[in-house]
Amino acid sequence: MTPQEEFAEALRVRREAADLSLAELARRVHYSKSYLSRVENGLRPPGRLLAERCDAALRADGALLALLPPGPEQHERRDEKRAEADQPVRSTRRRPSPGPAPAPASVPVPAVDPPARPSGYGAAFDQHIRRGDTRHLLGEMYEAGRHYQAAYEAAGGDELARAHAVVRSARRWSDPGQVDRDLLFRIDACLAALAGREDTRAVELRLQLTAHRAKKLAMAIGDDTAVTGAEPRTGARLARQALAELRERGRRPAGAPGGVGDEARCEVLTETRWALYDFEPARTLLALSTELRDLAVRSHSAYFQGEALVALAIDQLRTGRVPAAEATLSRHREYAARHRSRLAHWQQGTLDALMNLWRGDFAAAEGWILGEAGEVAAAMETGLSMPADALSQTVLGQEFWLRHEQGRLAELFASPRMAGVQRRGYFPVWRAGLALALCETGRYEQAADQLRAFAADADGFTRFPPSGWALPTAATLALVCTELAERTDRRAEVSAYVPALRALLDAHGDELVLAGWPTVLLGPAARFSALLALVAGEPETALGHLARAVRLAQRYPAQMARLRLDEARARLRTGSPAARAAAQTAAQTAVQAAAQGLARTALGTAEELGMAALARDCRELLTSPAGR
Repeated sequence: MTPQEEFAEALRVRREAADLSLAELARRVHYSKSYLSRVENGLRPPGRLLAERCDAALRADGALLALLPPGPEQHERRDEKRAEADQPVRSTRRRPSPGPAPAPASVPVPAVDPPARPSGYGAAFDQHIRRGDTRHLLGEMYEAGRHYQAAYEAAGGDELARAHAVVRSARRWSDPGQVDRDLLFRIDACLAALAGREDTRAVELRLQLTAHRAKKLAMAIGDDTAVTGAEPRTGARLARQALAELRERGRRPAGAPGGVGDEARCEVLTETRWALYDFEPARTLLALSTELRDLAVRSHSAYFQGEALVALAIDQLRTGRVPAAEATLSRHREYAARHRSRLAHWQQGTLDALMNLWRGDFAAAEGWILGEAGEVAAAMETGLSMPADALSQTVLGQEFWLRHEQGRLAELFASPRMAGVQRRGYFPVWRAGLALALCETGRYEQAADQLRAFAADADGFTRFPPSGWALPTAATLALVCTELAERTDRRAEVSAYVPALRALLDAHGDELVLAGWPTVLLGPAARFSALLALVAGEPETALGHLARAVRLAQRYPAQMARLRLDEARARLRTGSPAARAAAQTAAQTAVQAAAQGLARTALGTAEELGMAALARDCRELLTSPAGR
């Protein structure tokens, strides 16, 4: 492909991504449609003025200018003057030079880093890397992978060039819970080729590759999806080693051999943080994402700035810093609006829906989940732009929690989409979700069967990692245990599972439980510890957990409604069984009155927000003998 043809392709791809017709772009850049068509089809070289205007109109941040092929300056000026003359004359006044034309709000176009300098690995190699980067930022992961593979092949025997192409390929999204074995093979081959080298570029690439290998290994969520002999804990160990080496090399004097530049450091921090997601506390990862945010700004990398903002928001949410997370999401919203990356647009919509679910604004959440999110996922999956599960699991997870919060899981259960929950049994949180859906639709025997089988496979839930996906799985199982203990005669059976689940949840008592990366906030971990304490017959312990949960959720009515009902149940179970049964003491009467007050407050909020199942539970407590 010639430089002229490469510019033509990039112009067409960006115009189509912006959902602009050729005529509309011609109008915005003040050129004739016919001239622009010839440029876009590679039949005429673009001049600098046209390249500048297209770059501004499509918000390409210099990427189109970087592809501008060389050409005779006078020839360009003459052609461009003729092209502008082809435009209809609308006024006798001189037309001012246009500024950047805004793209439609609903159509994202890509964010790009500043135009890269030649890599030194050859023009063909650089061309494939540029085209891969553009496709990646458009969300076309498979097409990006094709270009990165072409760059890998164009590198020939150059070890550094091949490693550079593999690093780019490793950045692509992949199916959650799965391991990309082909990519791991290429990473291992590059690491073997670079072993022992201490020149700066080799050191950077080796660290980047190690960080990506760590993350890819850690993505497995069970023996069925892990690489033989390299379970997820191997990924966490590699991540810690890569971070330790990064810190050691960072202490070397500037310019010393074997140092690591800002972009390579961003890559290592990004990938190792994800590799450690299931194995380190959220507060540890928050320190990494904060460091990454500051470093990404300094490196002037649009890619890593977006990665850093999402990572930081996730870690702030998990550590209960919701106001700080809302500020970070506001910055990410500005980032997405400025750069219009498809991935940034998707992530922002997902994060906004997550926060709407947390606040109880279910109508707004439903608008995204059942509207644009589903359409984007379907379009990108149909066009093989993205790995299918990367999008569909997020949409399904948010729809599942929306219906849970509304007390309408029966609707999801009866729909064809429920098959998406059932076929993802390799993912623990979906096994727990299926059991919860069975409970909430009155299928308690089936729910108990699912719980029993899950416990057998996970050694009584003792084989979970200490953090990450294990936390939302344990929280969902706490809901299942509570439903079975309260509505069936299986309290003794489910009590056997309580110690392992409590041990996991109690270690995260000051955190919020986040499912997915990110999908939904389930609530404070302390709330689920409280539910398990009630199953175990320890109401006083449950009240202590609930007090911690309230500190994290007291600004959010939907969360407080659930916590108030939980507190009402716990209070009714304090004191001696005989006194509770007969309501013999003034103190017990006061406890009942307080519990009723909590339940009524929760009922009002539930009815206001449309939380039908919670409202039903509140009424049951208020009309039961224990609650009167």
